[in-house]
Amino acid sequence: MPLISWALTMLLVLAAVAFFTLFERKGLSYFQLRKGPNKVSLIGVLQPIADAVKLMSNQYSYPSPANKYFFFLTPALSLGLAFLLWALFPLQSKFFFVSSGLVFIICVSSLSVYGTLLLAWTSNSKYSILGGLRSVAQTISYEITMVLVVLTPTILTLSFNLEKINSALSTIWMALLFLPAAYTWFMIAVAETNRAPFDFAEGESELVSGFNVEYSGGGFAVIFLAEYANIILMSMIMALFFLGGTSAWLLDSDLILIFKTVLFCFLFIWLRASYPRLRYDYLMMITWKMILPFSLALLMTIMTLLFLTHSI
Repeated sequence: MPLISWALTMLLVLAAVAFFTLFERKGLSYFQLRKGPNKVSLIGVLQPIADAVKLMSNQYSYPSPANKYFFFLTPALSLGLAFLLWALFPLQSKFFFVSSGLVFIICVSSLSVYGTLLLAWTSNSKYSILGGLRSVAQTISYEITMVLVVLTPTILTLSFNLEKINSALSTIWMALLFLPAAYTWFMIAVAETNRAPFDFAEGESELVSGFNVEYSGGGFAVIFLAEYANIILMSMIMALFFLGGTSAWLLDSDLILIFKTVLFCFLFIWLRASYPRLRYDYLMMITWKMILPFSLALLMTIMTLLFLTHSI
């Protein structure tokens, strides 16, 4: 049963990613006062299916200087890491149980850097290498601040277990108590998933799509499946930590968690439609000169308050 549950979860994640792309295209179109996809089936509902069939049926070409075997295998590595994170989704029947689930998430998410670097290196292209190096620098910088912000609910609940954190925070919204921390986490999530206005790894204007420029067809589809799966996962983690998670006092708590996750997914789309891409030096300045000092100050404040109240 745990294996069947995990396989079903992966299928649902793929379906969610497919229709999230439709949700994004529809949202962006209405932000820009146009219709968006509306020709395939009823109001374009089956557009993601048509896109998937088109991408998977295209020829999977590769540049002649590329490292052929790693070029084909690296997109699967990125998607596998995304699926590994989703294995911790709070279902009744889990594929495996990790008592320190938060530590597991941090470790696996840090491995995604290697996926991006390998995607760039195996292509053996100048544009890919430039995009990969920028993405690695960006991801590593924001990983540090992400860990510091994530330690806030960990210290308050004195646990790395996701279920214990969810149950402890289900009666209170941390976003109301620590609004700057919630805002900071959202900025970090946008940077970690390479989304606009922090999409420097895929800067079309200067890098021609960056680290994935040499990928087409199925490889291109798998790369973006991993990216969108991570977006939904980061939204769910933010809902768990800062918006009360499954909200234990409500009858249908799973639907509430899904609604909160969709809300944060919509914020990703709204942000993309509202702001242009920043300069790269501004991005690095934000994390090292603003978010990092703020995260350290927040942790020190919480630790001091808990010590003075004899909670630790």
